[in-house]
Order: sequence, then structure tokens, then C-alpha cells
Amino acid sequence: MINELAIEPAWTVSSVATRFEQCAENIAIKTAELLSAQVFTLDERGLLIASSDTSLADHFFNSPVPKEIVEYLRVPFCFDGRAGEILVGEPLNGELVSPHLARGVVELVVNQVRLYDQLPNRYELKNKFIRDLLNGKSDDQATILDQAKVLGLDLTPPRAVLLIDATDYILAPTGANWPQIANGTIQRRARFIIDTIVGFFHLPNDMICAYIGDGEVAILKASDTKNLTTWADNAGANDQSSSWADLIALRRAADALLTRLHADTGAAINIGIGRYHPGLLGLAHSHEDARAALSLGRRFNGHNRVYCLDQLGIAAFVGISDERTKIDLALHLLSPLDHEPELLETLAVFFNDDCCPSLASTQLSIHRNTLSYRLDKITSLTGLDPRHFDDAVQIRLALLLRSLCADPDV
Repeated sequence: MINELAIEPAWTVSSVATRFEQCAENIAIKTAELLSAQVFTLDERGLLIASSDTSLADHFFNSPVPKEIVEYLRVPFCFDGRAGEILVGEPLNGELVSPHLARGVVELVVNQVRLYDQLPNRYELKNKFIRDLLNGKSDDQATILDQAKVLGLDLTPPRAVLLIDATDYILAPTGANWPQIANGTIQRRARFIIDTIVGFFHLPNDMICAYIGDGEVAILKASDTKNLTTWADNAGANDQSSSWADLIALRRAADALLTRLHADTGAAINIGIGRYHPGLLGLAHSHEDARAALSLGRRFNGHNRVYCLDQLGIAAFVGISDERTKIDLALHLLSPLDHEPELLETLAVFFNDDCCPSLASTQLSIHRNTLSYRLDKITSLTGLDPRHFDDAVQIRLALLLRSLCADPDV
């Protein structure tokens, strides 16, 4: 990413004047190469703004044309609503070039430079490709892989999406001229965020970053075990076949990244984490998870936080519209109890008796201390305490959704 930024044409994020001057410089250099001649470019005032000889350009920049080049061949050109002239001297190699041929070469170069300026650069193409991929605009995996190869992107590792909300930094207005400079400033800020991300992870090959607009940066983070070793917690790891696998490590990585971004920008930053979903098309599903987590988290818990669906509590069950995601979340929350039928029965009775310990212990024919022990064990396994209202609601909803999933008629 850093190398890519270094070679990007400066005028893509600069003012109109800079773009015109950069175009004039490119025309002068390219024409000089083709004709083996000294070439100057003038603006609409007749002042020199570029030359194939950089020492002369620096010396005479924004000055009237030196007397010794007044008689050079002059070819007018226009770019971005401004007019100028190309001045072509005699070939330095002694060859004779007709004025007609020289004019034709200059016109070809001007058209080439103008066309190049109108084409999206690689940075913009990559951003659009990632944005379309995450929004599910293509379901042809062969086409996706071909486009990724052209852009130098490796989509073969399993990847999960981290969505960075840096709106308060990237889109923050500055000064009275903000409307005129907005696009360039936004692009520079977005790239600063991406550079910070690349520097943080140290191994840029394990991730793909793109600015997807509206102050948001998407990270396609390699989510297999070897790429999460730094943040892994084997004791808390889930079954690797689950779409919720490695979320603990991803959250730790995101927490550390959030600290870095907030320190570097001084602005409010939020991060949403999506689960890994298999296949190229799974990236769009991971993006949906990340966006849902980010949207719900910001609304209910504020800024400068990392959000993941399994950490949002009741808000996830209420705010997510996709039924399949709700069921997946329910199964995930209850997965520590999959091989604990006694505890599942205890929960069912406890909820049926309105969370009353005395009634539930009587119904289960156990001592209240035994009931308390079982509830403590449920809390230890799931991280949710059935005796606390919000946690009890989550568990109850999860049980209901799991029963829906088990019902073949649903």
C-alpha cells in the first residue's frame, strides 16, 4: 500500500491548478522523449510552467518565455478548462523533423495524457472492487478472482471483515474552503488511516484495506489461526468449523488497532467485526455482520468501541433483521451447553417458574444450593447469568430460536 501511494499521480487529490501543471509537465517530458527535443509548456498567460529540462523549469517557472525559445514550434492544448501552449525546439540528435509531424506527435501526447487523467487509478479501482464485493454486486466467483488477480489482491486465504468507522476524522470539515478541497482531503485522510492499519499489523499481505466511502475503511483480514497467533487464546477458542471461530482473537486485534487509530487521529473511531463465512461470497455476509454490529453498537453504546454481534446482548436479537443470523447467534451463545442436558433442563424449569429459585428447585427436586451451583456453572460456561435480567432475556431468546431451528416444520 505504501509503495502504491508513492507512485500515484499527485493530481488525483490536488486542486485544479496542480492538475493542469502536472499535465503540462507530463506532456513536456513525453514529447521530449519522442522527438528528442527540448520542450516547454506555457499557461494561458504565456508564463512557463513546465519543461523537459527540470533545471530550466525551476529557474524560469512562472516567468515569461526566455528570448532564446520564442521561435520554437508552438502547439496549443487544453486541459480541464484551461488553455496553454507546447513549445518544441529542434531535435537534439540532429535529425530533421517536420513541423507537421511534430504537431501530430504533440497532439497525440496531449490526448494520451488527457485520457490517462480520466481513467480511474489503481487505488480507486481497488476501492470500487472491494466495495462491490462487500455489497454482493457480483456472484460470479471466476470473475471476482480474475479482477482480484489484475489488481494484485489475494483472496485465497479465509478472511473476515473489519469495518472501521472513521467518519469523525475522514469527513471532518476544515476551514472555509472545505467544499473546494473536500475530495482531496478526504482521500488523504483515508489513506492515512490505511497506512496506520498497515503499519499496525506489520504483515500487510495478510489483509486487504480499502476506503469504501462515507468515512469507512474495510479490512479483509486473514482469519485463519496462523494469521491470528499474536492475539489468539487457545483456552477460549471455539470449534474451528464454526463461523464464530477466532472472534476472540479478532476482537483483541481490533481493540489494539482502535487504540492506535484513536491516538494517531485524536478522533472518535469505531470498529465492527464480522464473522468468517466460507467462500468469496462469504465476504459480503461477513460485511453484513460487521455493519450490523457497528450500527447497533454505535446506537446503544457510543463511540471508541469495538463491536461484534455476540457482544451486543439483547440489542443483537432485537436489531438484526436476518433470521438466519439470529439463529446462528443463538446457537453460538448456547454452544457451551450442547453437552450439558442437565443444565439445559435447569434453565427450562427456571424460566418456566419465572426465575424463582424456590419454585425451580422444588420442581427439579433439588436443594436450592444445588440450583445455585448449576446456575453458577451456566454463567461460567456461557458468560451469561440467568439471575440477571438482561442475561436471562438473552438466554431465553436463544433457547426459543434454537428450538425453532430444531423444529422441522419451521
